Amino acid sequence: MNIFKRASLIKQLQENSNWDVIVIGGGATGLGVALDSTTRGYKTLLLEQVDFAKGTSSRSTKLVHGGVRYLAQGNIDLVKEALYERGLLLKNASHLVKDQSFIIPNYNWWDNFFYTIGLKVYDFLAGKLSFGKSTRINKDETTSRLETLKSETLKGGVVYHDGQFDDARLAVNIAQTCIEKGATVLNHCKVKELLKNQEGIVNGVIAEDTETNISYTLKAKVIINATGVFTDEILQMDNTNAKNIVRPSQGVHLVLDQSFLPGNDAIMIPKTSDGRVLFLVPWHNKVIVGTTDTLLDSHSLEPKPLEKEIDFILETANRYLNKKVNREDVLSVFAGLRPLAAPKDDSEKTKEISRSHKIIVSNSKLLTITGGKWTTYRRMAQDTINKAIIIGKLPKKEVKQNIYPSMETSKMLIDLIIYIFMEVTRRQLNN
Repeated sequence: MNIFKRASLIKQLQENSNWDVIVIGGGATGLGVALDSTTRGYKTLLLEQVDFAKGTSSRSTKLVHGGVRYLAQGNIDLVKEALYERGLLLKNASHLVKDQSFIIPNYNWWDNFFYTIGLKVYDFLAGKLSFGKSTRINKDETTSRLETLKSETLKGGVVYHDGQFDDARLAVNIAQTCIEKGATVLNHCKVKELLKNQEGIVNGVIAEDTETNISYTLKAKVIINATGVFTDEILQMDNTNAKNIVRPSQGVHLVLDQSFLPGNDAIMIPKTSDGRVLFLVPWHNKVIVGTTDTLLDSHSLEPKPLEKEIDFILETANRYLNKKVNREDVLSVFAGLRPLAAPKDDSEKTKEISRSHKIIVSNSKLLTITGGKWTTYRRMAQDTINKAIIIGKLPKKEVKQNIYPSMETSKMLIDLIIYIFMEVTRRQLNN
């Protein structure tokens, strides 16, 4: 269709210098904000400096999940929110999101009990949008379903369900939907400068089409910074003295042959030697093996995996697999950066940094959305546009608010189950 041709979108840019909303950043968050904005009826422009989903949004573990480890950390609200959004994604993008079964192998009886209870809480929080009930399985069934898993001292496993999705395709589909709903969405348009009025309020941008080197002066009621690991660069464009609010972290994934994990089940190792999480997930007749983040002091458009990260993943995988993985077995490697909120205590442990999203309003009324994760992109977008309305940058336009599905059990019982799980967690950590 002509509306998807870049020339047609550039023409819209040339013919319109005033917008309601300009979104900077074309990853999951920025695209979600643009979609929420345009479907409410605001005149919306999104500018991405390179390709849509160029960074984090195409380099994930390909999981739509609530976050089992966040539950163990006691972050109940984040898990509940993510599980709800996970369910919506399956409904809204069933061509790209599917149920994926995971098995947590347990090598002592305590873990068998601990994860069985914890994942029942996980199921419960998902309510009517659950992907399937978790179940405990014995040693024989665990080794039958996971042929390459080491069986020595294995006690059994716990099966649970989460979502798997094609991250890059979903991002492109959201961009297409934005355009269909009337937004102008452009890649290879880099914001070079923020414009302000006499009161110092941000009211526009200067953006350069890097394909033609032509610059455009564009005005808007509100400018939204949704640039992920590049968040601080936009904030410092607004205020040269702005402190960094994002600590980039890197997630590395190895791609192996399917023979290292035949079958349909994924493996989740909930606690590696340094307290992180390792996933082994079937993906397009291959296996993705990846762990959670390593904090970095810098970032780039093309993040490079560190050899020590690759070695760590291989070493950890080999602790659980009876088929040894060597460096030459790695078919490819990809690394993605995550925009974690900078820790206030200089902690170097990414597992202790909140994954909740944050919306920041600068003195200039520049709106910044950061943190969060792919699964909650829709909620992040909704909260961002709501914030723009609350601070008076946009006229109020309602959307149908999504309500968390009601649970049949009373809140008192929910709180009791969560308390029991947290008490069990506390005692395990103390031991």
